[in-house]
Amino acid sequence: MGAFLEDAGVNASARSPRPPPSSSHPWLGALALALVLALSGCSAFSRAVKEGDAASQEQKWAEAEAAYLRALAADPEASEVKVKLGKVRQAWSEVVLADARAVHASGDLDGAMKRLVRALELNADNASARELLGATLDARVAAGNVALKAERLQDARTEFDAVLSVAPDHAAAKRGVDGVQVAWARRWFGTGEGLEKAGKLGNALVAYVRADQERVGATAARERAEAVRQKLRDEVAFLVVASPVEDRAGAPDVAQRLAAGRLAAMLPTQLPLRVVTEAPAGREGVALDLSLERVLPLQVVEESQRTQRYLAGNRSVPNPRRSGFETQLLKAERTLEDVERKQAAALREYLRMQAELSMVRVAAERCRERERRQCREALQDCGEAAREVSGPGQFPSECNPSRCDNKACVAEEVLLVAKAAASLQKEKALEEALDKSEGQRTQVQRHRDATFREPITVEEPMYSDFVFDVQLHRLTVTASVTAVMRDLIKEQQVPAPNTQDYAVMHEDTAHKGYDRYGVLADPVQLRNELELRVEVGDKAVSDVARRVKERFDAYRGKRVEDARRGMVRPGAEDVVETAVRALLLTADAPPQDILQPLGRARGLKRPESLVGL
Repeated sequence: MGAFLEDAGVNASARSPRPPPSSSHPWLGALALALVLALSGCSAFSRAVKEGDAASQEQKWAEAEAAYLRALAADPEASEVKVKLGKVRQAWSEVVLADARAVHASGDLDGAMKRLVRALELNADNASARELLGATLDARVAAGNVALKAERLQDARTEFDAVLSVAPDHAAAKRGVDGVQVAWARRWFGTGEGLEKAGKLGNALVAYVRADQERVGATAARERAEAVRQKLRDEVAFLVVASPVEDRAGAPDVAQRLAAGRLAAMLPTQLPLRVVTEAPAGREGVALDLSLERVLPLQVVEESQRTQRYLAGNRSVPNPRRSGFETQLLKAERTLEDVERKQAAALREYLRMQAELSMVRVAAERCRERERRQCREALQDCGEAAREVSGPGQFPSECNPSRCDNKACVAEEVLLVAKAAASLQKEKALEEALDKSEGQRTQVQRHRDATFREPITVEEPMYSDFVFDVQLHRLTVTASVTAVMRDLIKEQQVPAPNTQDYAVMHEDTAHKGYDRYGVLADPVQLRNELELRVEVGDKAVSDVARRVKERFDAYRGKRVEDARRGMVRPGAEDVVETAVRALLLTADAPPQDILQPLGRARGLKRPESLVGL
């Protein structure tokens, strides 16, 4: 069958079929093309099967599989090819299994596992390969456990991961991975303890975080990391030494809002920014002295007037819609006059042309009557002359036909035709003018009806303004605060005091009620002066906290720049110490150009855990 199809395909390709005549069946060309394509497809299928059979006999399994797959691509329903492909893969699986046994015997478990996986991919029913693969996986797990006991954690993790890549549900391999994670966590925890004892708190924090990320709960790494983080915060903290507020205004309620506790509440809590009353020597920070100079409440009443518009009544006014309709009606009437004028002109032209046509018709009739009379006279003369002729073959001159062929009326006939055509044109023009006039009269009547249906006047509401008195009550509390801020480390000759005025204002309007005009009574509702005094104190301490934060930003900016300069070697211990302290100072927004390189250098999955996020 295959040879026959191949020969047919060859013969079909060798012979070029003659194209069918265009006048006969046009579908014969399409049928021939489909037959050629089918024969060529069968030829490719048979060649692929032959190549697969030959490669299978020579035990070239890869070439045989590729050939059978090409055959199935040409004919996906070929069951014989599917059977042959299955047999090739089974034989190939046995060959790979034999190779895997040899590699397994040599002790190369990784190579044996890869070959066994390939054997099962070729033949999933290969029980021998599956049994040997299970033994190989168990052997790799045993090797991983040996490496784990010998503290070769990386080798153990490699073995366990290789097993899980083939068998994700392997219980022993999962237990081995857990054991490796616990071992890594303990190792990093021990490293952190050693670094903490050596005073390298930044490196110790990184080690504790790494231990916690390796295995949560395996050690006390999270608690130790929090303790070390707190020590580092205390070390790099920016201190604000706030002395008691000097109340020169005699306003203890406002001075209380400027106390150190309120200032600490206004500062961000996630940053190492401390407000204290005393500070040890050699620490970064500022000394802050606040004095309340004065608190001035001021209440002002301003008189003004407002207007309230109300409905006073209705009045009759010309209807604007009627005016528009009247304008359209007048325009339509003017157009009708022009149309009627053109209609009258067309009627006059038509009547004039009819009169001329009647005159030309009368003249033409007279001319025709004259011709008929002359022709009758010529016929009488011809008859009389013919009777007088004695000899045969004689033709009298009175019988000349030209006497009846008178062309004197040709001009009258042409003029009559021209006048008739002109009269027909004038008639058509008159009919068009009559139609246009009738349509325009209809438009005029419609506009006239619309105009008369619209009333001449309409009712319009009439408004009036009622003027009434309004009182504006304004309560303002102003507090003057003097702040003296000096650095704890740098020596300053005379710190410059900074006095700022902070004002809080509240205002409300009040007026009487007039029910007749729709003005409801509005009594004054001012806030209490005590509330404004508290608010002005909060406003002042908030501004002081902002200036303290600016000093802190300048301080931590220098630390961050020092850490950035060391990012060329992010894994070095001195660089880690500087970088961790810079990150704690920028806990509100850690710079990624420091955080990410440090995390990659120390293998942290979540480097933001260093700052407690």
